[in-house]
Parts: sequence; C-alpha cells; structure tokens
Amino acid sequence: MSYNFIRQFITEGRPVSLKILPLPYGVNDLSPSISKATIDYHYENLAKTYAKRFNAGEGDPNFNEAGAFLHNILFQQYQEPSDSNDPTGKIAEFIETHYKTFVKFKEEFLKVAMGVQGSGWVYLAKDGKIKTIVNHEIKKDIVVLVDCIGLPSRQKKLFKKSMENYELGAYKWHILKK
Repeated sequence: MSYNFIRQFITEGRPVSLKILPLPYGVNDLSPSISKATIDYHYENLAKTYAKRFNAGEGDPNFNEAGAFLHNILFQQYQEPSDSNDPTGKIAEFIETHYKTFVKFKEEFLKVAMGVQGSGWVYLAKDGKIKTIVNHEIKKDIVVLVDCIGLPSRQKKLFKKSMENYELGAYKWHILKK
C-alpha cells in the first residue's frame, strides 16, 4: 500500500478529493475481535466523514486528509480472526529481527499504546520502532497501524485486555510493506 491509494486527483501536492476504500470483509467478520458497532462507527461515522469534509472544503484539510489516510490503512490490514493469527512470512521475520518474538513485540506495542493520552494511533514503523501519532498525521513509514484511544486510568485494565487478546489478533500479519 502506498499513500496514493486514497488520492483520486492530485494538483500541486494536495489531493482534490479523497475516497474511503470499501471494506475487504463484512462488518460482522471481525467479531469477536472487533465488533460490528466499532467497525460501523469508525468506518461510517469517522472515516467517511473525514473524506466528505475534505471534499466539501469543511474544517481543517490537513486533519481530514490525515484521518482518511489513517483509516484507509487501518481497515485494509484486518482479516477475519482465527485461533492463530500470529504473523507469518516477512512480517514475522521483521518482528523477530527487531523484537526476537511476537510475544515481546506485543508487550512493547502495548506499553507504547498504554501511554497514549486521549485519541491517537500506535504503529510499527519501517525502521522497526513502535511509534505514536497524536491526533491525525500522515506518516509514510507505517507497517502496522492500531487506532488507540487513550482511556482514563480506571479503564486502562479493560483496554489492556482488549489489546492483548483481540485487537492484535485481527491483523493481517502476513502483509508487510516492502
């Protein structure tokens, strides 16, 4: 995937219009990892609204463009969960090179995710580092992206359980940007 996958027309470096890619799965297909309500909210209410507002010239164009960009990456990397969605192939090799094991990678990823305050994103970068995006920003070094909502401390335990058991299990670990 490259950044141009969400651009329809480009003039002077900024797209004239944006589109949100169709989901490559049904809205119920990610359950129990990600609920239909979560997909509906993030896809229908957030992602499509970023593109719509950008195309209508409403709000901050950089914010809306980045929101559409990040959500297009997010939705395209999911697959139906299974008992073993551990990474395989190149992404597994990439993770093992930088973190030795998938378990250690998830531990480090979770530590970074737990530090996000408010809305944000956590991603595995092409250099092997786990990085964050506060709010919305276009980054061209994303390998794996997670939408991470920083929660009040009383909800951190539930968020941690979700990240450990569900969210990371729904990723298409076999894809890796080259």
